[in-house]
Amino acid sequence: MTPQPSAVIPAAAATLRRGGLVAMPTETVYGLAGDALNPSALARIFEVKQRPAFDPLICHAADTAGAEALVSDFPAAARALAEAFWPGPLTLVLPKRARVPDLATSGHPTVAVRVPAHRLARALLREFGGPLAAPSANLFGRLSPTTADAVRRELGGKVDVILDGGPCEVGVESTIIGFGPDGPRLLRAGGVPLEEIEAVAGPVAPAPGPTARPEAPGMLASHYAPRTPLRLENDGAPAEHGPDIGWLLFGPTGSFTPDHALNLSPAGDLREAAARLFQALRELDEDPAVRLICARPVPERGLGRAINDRLRRAAA
Repeated sequence: MTPQPSAVIPAAAATLRRGGLVAMPTETVYGLAGDALNPSALARIFEVKQRPAFDPLICHAADTAGAEALVSDFPAAARALAEAFWPGPLTLVLPKRARVPDLATSGHPTVAVRVPAHRLARALLREFGGPLAAPSANLFGRLSPTTADAVRRELGGKVDVILDGGPCEVGVESTIIGFGPDGPRLLRAGGVPLEEIEAVAGPVAPAPGPTARPEAPGMLASHYAPRTPLRLENDGAPAEHGPDIGWLLFGPTGSFTPDHALNLSPAGDLREAAARLFQALRELDEDPAVRLICARPVPERGLGRAINDRLRRAAA
């Protein structure tokens, strides 16, 4: 049974005030939360995750006013997106105030901010009374956790408190939007589909290619990877068979029935597929009979963009 906020939130907030770390559920994935304004807590996040210091963190706020307190400029397009999608799986990259430690932004003059929708995350943010930096609660580059049990198995005693909010509803990380002289830019596909972003903010420039010094999380060429090698297949390619091949499928599969297979959504529902993506990859990764995971891309629309993005980076 999921614990009630009244039983766990005050203790978790007290842990954060002492500089501790709390694994908190969000609607996207579980985050490893620490005080976003405490450099010591931020350093511990990087240490526990084994995350390189050049990869910036997302700062979570309880509401738009809390996010505004972290940024020095909130352009009209960003405000329109915040009004449309906050609380929710959208991150905005905006010029930062001096109070935000450089460690949180990896030295960039901008900070990534969002207002999560999950009730436990919101309760914790309100009780704590300030922003929380919260990258995914897993080792760097590995599969993001969408259950509290996945956090326990990966990080165990390295986290002071793990809040169990059940499975994450969205299942892929937030969409990240940056802003330049020419308007919004897609920095990472995620839980808010690009079509919905453009319906509010107009055309969005495509995501840049991989970079050695990313301005937002999830922009490295290799990321979100299981330990078992993953290969991204083309729809038209002959399917590889074998007792040690694990398949990640989507939609109707006809006569293709491999020995080890998980279907993200037999009905072809992209929202269901996104919610199941990381857990399905984790199950195949932990299957001792599987030496190679094969996955086919899903339709490149809606949440399919985020799913394909994760699969491409996992296979890199």
